[in-house]
Amino acid sequence: MVNTDTFVPDAVEEIETEIGDENAVIALSGGVDSSVAAALAYEAIGDQLTPVYVDTGLMRKGETAQIRETFSYMDSLRVVDAKDRFLEALSGVTDPEEKRSVIGEQFIREFEREARDADADFLVQGTIYPDRIESEGGIKSHHNVGGLPDVVDFDGIVEPVRDLYKDEVREVAHELDLDELVAERMPFPGPGLAIRVIGEVTAEKLEVARESCHVVEEELEEYEPWQALAAVVGKATGVKGDNRVHGWIVSVRSVESRDGMTARAQEIDWETLQRIQSRITGENENVSRVVYDVTHKPPATIEYE
Repeated sequence: MVNTDTFVPDAVEEIETEIGDENAVIALSGGVDSSVAAALAYEAIGDQLTPVYVDTGLMRKGETAQIRETFSYMDSLRVVDAKDRFLEALSGVTDPEEKRSVIGEQFIREFEREARDADADFLVQGTIYPDRIESEGGIKSHHNVGGLPDVVDFDGIVEPVRDLYKDEVREVAHELDLDELVAERMPFPGPGLAIRVIGEVTAEKLEVARESCHVVEEELEEYEPWQALAAVVGKATGVKGDNRVHGWIVSVRSVESRDGMTARAQEIDWETLQRIQSRITGENENVSRVVYDVTHKPPATIEYE
């Protein structure tokens, strides 16, 4: 486990040394990884740091409003509306690795644009150890590791939590006195809802995934899952009222884990599962079927793509 008493000052010193008198932007998503990286960088270089939150349109319900509230103490926070640009870049893309590559490149281009405005030469990221392991091991690329383009217009990329597992990052978050909502927030993938949509990413499928994930997180809160989610996995015939519908299939997944490297599907009681399917099909007129994923990791990964 990480020794937070020594890790925090060491990380702050490392950031100060790497960035020096230059300016930097931090890729802020609102998750615990990027929040810890932002807090460390802010302590290290203060006003030299510009936090940038990119609203990709691939985020959780209410994410942007929550980001504005949580990080309002950072006067230099920038919120970038890039929803149309991301959706256009993903048009026609169906391969999971290509999705991650497209998203990684689009992220970098957004940050390069903001860095030019902030006269920043460095990018700070919340990459953690499992991200590196999965990307370098060929399991799947992460938008902030294997998904990065070959040419990046920064003098350096600083990753202060790159050697930590998720539970260790949470320990550091508590050491930094970050809000409990941030410190214990459920993991959310960097590529967002794009990898909870099988096949091409469309505005319709994203909205179904967003609303379904919101239902799942609400209904499974008492189970305290390491991660719980819903994914749009295809279409199937159903009946609503007296009408036949060819609607979306939503797969619900909830797992227990320590660090995300392995995971076990949770046992959820029947009443809860029925309440979830009732809400998802009732609140989304174009969803015809809800299923529950009982697969552990391995052989499955936690996310769908």
